[in-house]
Amino acid sequence: MAMEKNIPLDFRCPISMELMKDPVTIFTGVTYERKNIERWFFTYKKKTCPATMQTIHNFAITPNHTLKRLMLAWQKQLYSCQSSSPPPPQPSINHDEMLSLLKIVESSPFKVSSLKKLRSLMEMAAIETKSDFIRCGGLQVLQVMVVQILVDTSDFASFRACEEALGVVHQLLPLMSLEVEAFELLSKPESMKSMAIVLQRGSAEARLFAVTTFRNMAKTSDYDWNILVQDQGIDFFKSLLELVSDEICTKASSCALELLIRILCSSMKSRLRAIEAGAVCLLIELLPESNGSRCEKMLHLIKLLCECAEGRLALVDHSMGIAAVSKKLLHVSNTATKIGVKIMWLISSLHPTERVLEEMLIYGMVKKLLALLHMEGPSSTKHKVLKMFRLHAYSWRRYPCFPSNLMDHLGSVNRSC
Repeated sequence: MAMEKNIPLDFRCPISMELMKDPVTIFTGVTYERKNIERWFFTYKKKTCPATMQTIHNFAITPNHTLKRLMLAWQKQLYSCQSSSPPPPQPSINHDEMLSLLKIVESSPFKVSSLKKLRSLMEMAAIETKSDFIRCGGLQVLQVMVVQILVDTSDFASFRACEEALGVVHQLLPLMSLEVEAFELLSKPESMKSMAIVLQRGSAEARLFAVTTFRNMAKTSDYDWNILVQDQGIDFFKSLLELVSDEICTKASSCALELLIRILCSSMKSRLRAIEAGAVCLLIELLPESNGSRCEKMLHLIKLLCECAEGRLALVDHSMGIAAVSKKLLHVSNTATKIGVKIMWLISSLHPTERVLEEMLIYGMVKKLLALLHMEGPSSTKHKVLKMFRLHAYSWRRYPCFPSNLMDHLGSVNRSC
């Protein structure tokens, strides 16, 4: 853990923010971990530099041997000192020095470099130092840097300063959850709009900072997300869905899922915008490879979207819709199974077409629902399963593909219904 915190920024891949093992340089001069940049170019078909967002046409990748030698030397030195050396002391500055530092950041014409130094300080600083930074008005200074991009969104220097300011905010998030005024400052319309812009156009690292800040705000404040959704439209959801599908930065993907759940739980209008942005189709395509809590979050989102007629239609129109949900029942967790049953109850009761009923049978959903009936004791999940059989048991028995060994079970269900 200590090594992870002490990794020099130049040794981290700008996409995953992890220590690089095979550093390669692209046309813009930025160095990345080979597997990450190759996936960015050749799997995701991106035509931009992830760090600078510059459009590029030359996709040549060159090994950075010099950087690799430096990294190996650093690792060797670190491991040789790790057993004998005590941990480095956390940087500490007094109140007057903190005020002076903030004045330098405010007045410096070189905002990006000043903010980088501040961010490095906050990464290593003790809790007391971070608290003093907030008390000295540090967040107000950062907020000014963040909203500056609204003056001229094409100004690269202002955009980079905004990204670095969000990097400092990211270091303060654990403390900010205890400071009501802190999130009130960030929830101002101009701050939210600026962070939404970074979420859509920023570097991979800056998008992580923005979505993490949004996620923490959603957990600890009463911000009305309808304001931002109305301002940004479906582009806001498209940027979140792009992060959800990011297989490289799993932290950003997890934060995006949590944020989407918070937003969609609070507003039916937001669900319609998310559906319009393609949320149902994307989640269905990602669901088969998901496991654990990630799978549960995706199913939760699908359930929320299926509470709208448009969401149910998007699921049944997708060739993998019912199959993807069926696959997760009884294979991931009790929570996933419970949510999956809720989804199928919404679909089968409000959109009971012949095709839906047939796919539920073909893809093993009916068989799994029968298995759920053998659960001991009453439950809301079992109650929904019984209601589905009351509605459709007769239809399923008529299909020639219905397994003969399930006929007796289904007969007993009919009698109990």
